[in-house]
Amino acid sequence: MIILNKRRNKGFIALISAIVISVILLLIAANLSLTSFYGRSNILDSELKERSSALAEACADTAILKLANNKDYVLVAADHSISVGTGQCDIVSYSFPRTGNITIITKANYNNTYFTTLQIVVNSAANMAVVSWEEI
Repeated sequence: MIILNKRRNKGFIALISAIVISVILLLIAANLSLTSFYGRSNILDSELKERSSALAEACADTAILKLANNKDYVLVAADHSISVGTGQCDIVSYSFPRTGNITIITKANYNNTYFTTLQIVVNSAANMAVVSWEEI
């Protein structure tokens, strides 16, 4: 009687071990699947943010070009929005402090979801050399 009881326990232990190992492997596979799914979503978000940044940079370059061509350039309402490919960006403002540096603020909106605002400081005395370029 004692020998039969040990054999039953060995089969039970093997069966429970197989179930536990299967559940662990299933959880690992599900976790890896979700990780790759969310990773793909994060890559798409970063790509669309890069497009928004590129639009804001295009506006900044356009603003610097307009100021380089005409030192007395005044931002008018018609020049605020600039079309770049299928996107659009805005030159928000210029400021001319007494230091000779010009501060330019540009904004871009890609798909009404991804936003970039840049603040660029250029030195008007040094052929429009960029002093700082940062996202705010």
